[in-house]
Amino acid sequence: MLRFLTAGESHGQALVVIVEGVPAGLSLGTDDLAPDLARRQLGYGRGRRMAIERDTAQILAGVRHGQTLGSPIALQIHNRDWVNWQHTMSVEANPAESLPGARRAAVTRPRPGHADLSAGLKYAREDLRDILERASARETAARVAAGAIARALLRRVGIQVASHVVRIGSAAIPDPLAISFDRIKTLPLEDDVRCVDEETGKAMRAVIDTAKEAGDTVGGAFEVVAHDVPPGLGSHVQWDRKLDGRLAQALMSIPAIKAVGIGRAADVGTLPGSQVHDEILGDEGSGTGTVPGVARPTNNAGGLEGGVTNGEDIRVTVWMKPISTLMKPLRSIDLTTMQDAPAAIERSDVCAVPAAAVVGEAMVALVLADAILEKFGGDTMDEIDAACRHYAAALRTRLAVRSEPV
Repeated sequence: MLRFLTAGESHGQALVVIVEGVPAGLSLGTDDLAPDLARRQLGYGRGRRMAIERDTAQILAGVRHGQTLGSPIALQIHNRDWVNWQHTMSVEANPAESLPGARRAAVTRPRPGHADLSAGLKYAREDLRDILERASARETAARVAAGAIARALLRRVGIQVASHVVRIGSAAIPDPLAISFDRIKTLPLEDDVRCVDEETGKAMRAVIDTAKEAGDTVGGAFEVVAHDVPPGLGSHVQWDRKLDGRLAQALMSIPAIKAVGIGRAADVGTLPGSQVHDEILGDEGSGTGTVPGVARPTNNAGGLEGGVTNGEDIRVTVWMKPISTLMKPLRSIDLTTMQDAPAAIERSDVCAVPAAAVVGEAMVALVLADAILEKFGGDTMDEIDAACRHYAAALRTRLAVRSEPV
């Protein structure tokens, strides 16, 4: 089983990641982690922090001479902004007593839409900074680093994962399912809204500009697509083993995500079955997915039926709400007086949908890597490779064209 844990706060000294369950013999180095960490920091509408931080992950354990050992992998991502916050974030008791004026004022005015109030009440914290530092999306850098390890494992077995932004505010791609994986994969790194359509991308930037001028924020949606996924990952036999449920939970756990849809998503509730279910055609040699001799003219199911992969591309759409920190803050209360007060303002983004798409890729990669280990698992990558080859051969034999029924 592939698991990961993270520790660290938004303005703490570092984020720490432990990834457990990675087999021995997987090629892995810091160069495998760097590209996704860099992509997470890009995007039109990002805040000033992205000009300060340049995230890099240091591998502390679990890898030797560029190969995983089978033991837990430990990563560390330093915060370059730590020097500006070390007194505020000190682990020592009462730092203000020894450093007069160094400690920043406590946060007591919760932001609507953030964890400030709900978690502040849960953990009985008077200074809401104790909450907002951990609830910050800064922790997603750790997810992306862990996801890069999962992506390396998926790449070894031939699975690719990519994403694109399908909506920012009112600007949207009309039919994301019509966009092929190959088109999504060719999106250049410098595309700051990660939209496959140039005109829609311009409209997205205009929406972000309008929100920024108004002191407001804006959300949207992105789609994550996994390509060349074998059939049979996940299971229908228990509720918690269904792969669509596992994907939805992982993606919903990303800060500010409010909805997740598979394939045609909410539209399936408005269409008749004849326009929703993907027909199964016997078409040897020209299949649309990874099931030999089978073609699907559509992929409304998003690659999942009954909680199990069906060999088509996995397509998951994720909706993100606007960021909770507004430069023209909403109404709130001051918890020290219980009087009306404007919500606190923290350094923030106007729009983080393109960055969230990279985090979405990481979470999908982690879930799929876990599913691969579940079905083909072994202690080494060579064992997993052999199991994958055996399964592919068995599928070819079972689905070979026969002159008579068996």
